[in-house]
Amino acid sequence: MVKWPSIIACGLLACGAAWGADVAVDGGGSAGAAGLYAPLAHDQSTLELKWDNGTRRWSIAWYTGAGSWVGNDFNVSTFKTSYVKILKFKMYTRDTWPNQVWDGFRIGFYNFGGGVPGSMLWPTGGTGYFFKPSGAGGHVWVECDINWTCPAVKFVACQDQFYNYPNCDPWSVDTNPTFLAHSWQYYGGTWSPLSASSTNITPYFNLMLRLWVEPGQEFPGVAPSSIGRVKALYY
Repeated sequence: MVKWPSIIACGLLACGAAWGADVAVDGGGSAGAAGLYAPLAHDQSTLELKWDNGTRRWSIAWYTGAGSWVGNDFNVSTFKTSYVKILKFKMYTRDTWPNQVWDGFRIGFYNFGGGVPGSMLWPTGGTGYFFKPSGAGGHVWVECDINWTCPAVKFVACQDQFYNYPNCDPWSVDTNPTFLAHSWQYYGGTWSPLSASSTNITPYFNLMLRLWVEPGQEFPGVAPSSIGRVKALYY
């Protein structure tokens, strides 16, 4: 049987950074039920980490995209595993808003050892990996192959919009009105919980960003110098 667990919630530090006038929000189009997009086949050792309920409430885009990150924190020590190999990065997005085309964004993984996102773990260059979707459009889960063993059991998987509105790919939050305290934003040089954001998406603050991982990994003695091949898969 395929496992689809969520991770046990934990507390987070209270901090804030207002950006009410700095995002564009759209709630139109597909509700985004995740079940409409069947996952690719994978074995029982693969786990999907998530905090969202699978149904989109808002599509959101920063007006100033470069250096504006959103992400979800995960703690894989709850699986009683040494480390995990991150197989795929998944984000719910769309090409039909705000500009009808795919533009691309950056992916990065940050350390979470101190209870707030810290230094970038991957890519090792510290600037994020740029990736541009292609193929099927509309409301979709975009999947990116990562295939990297994370050297930390607590980390944050993030997306940097990179481009300015409206020439960008939006990120999404689900329909759960209860903030689960695992979604973050980096804006204006400061990390803060996504719940500290604009009131125009209140009370929906759970980011639709997921990972496929393979637990039980032993961290290699020498970290790979290459970030590997990343490509988009759609269904």
